[in-house]
Amino acid sequence: MDKKFNFSSKFKIANIFSLILFVVSILFIIFKGLNYGIDFKGGTLIELRAANTGASEIRTSLKNMDLGDVNVKKFGKEGDYLIKVEQKESDGNKLIPQIKKNLSDNLNSEINFRRVENVGPKVSSELLQSGIIAISLSLAAMLFYIWIRFEWQFSIGSIFALFHDVVITLGIFSVLSLEINLSIIAAVLTIVGYSMNDTVVIYDRIRENLNKYNRLNINEIADLSINDTLARTIITSVTTLLALLSIFILGGEILSGFSFAMILGVIIGTYSSIFVASPMLKYFKVTYKTLEKEEEKIVP
Repeated sequence: MDKKFNFSSKFKIANIFSLILFVVSILFIIFKGLNYGIDFKGGTLIELRAANTGASEIRTSLKNMDLGDVNVKKFGKEGDYLIKVEQKESDGNKLIPQIKKNLSDNLNSEINFRRVENVGPKVSSELLQSGIIAISLSLAAMLFYIWIRFEWQFSIGSIFALFHDVVITLGIFSVLSLEINLSIIAAVLTIVGYSMNDTVVIYDRIRENLNKYNRLNINEIADLSINDTLARTIITSVTTLLALLSIFILGGEILSGFSFAMILGVIIGTYSSIFVASPMLKYFKVTYKTLEKEEEKIVP
């Protein structure tokens, strides 16, 4: 029953660090806001192939059209570009032919327009609303499961860990002004599931050890349980990170936002399952008697 690492001795420092990150993230999200992409702001998306043409030439060609924020990204094969144009007051359906004509006239290259989409303000607002609802429902479903599966002290610990992971991830995106689009929403939903999985594994072992070693205090139980599951946690996190790093490095700019959000989520989720969820049980003074009381309520 020897402990390899004394995690509980670092709980206080880790909690202060987490609180600072959490508060700073909320402040950035509120006052600086999030950099919503075309999916949520509305605009025009053009995917084209232009051989022997650079992204800077495309930007220069579109600069004189007063299109607002124009984002040109290289992706896929050589000469493949994705152009995102901010939503303007003018009709997007009229704007698309103008952009096509401008590029065809100004670029000394054969242009193949492979995909052209226009997202109106109404559609973009509906997508934003759907994204918020999706995240809220996933959080609610997770919390409902934890509430049934564990005692209320464990449920609140899971709630704090989940909000900690999501808020800090979005806070980093706000600080770096990274684009928030539908793929980032998918990443956040995945982060919620990943973080919850890590937390449930540790909480299961804590409950098991509380029943087995009822003379140990919650700090000792937490240390023992985290060490018991540490190998599994490290292997899962490292293998996941290796796959995500490959996508981030080799996937191009199109997948960089999604993979970066996932990398953040895996790191923050692993950290929070150890240094956020586990210490909550100490603050609620959980002991083996806590489990006995819950069992007494269930027995008729």
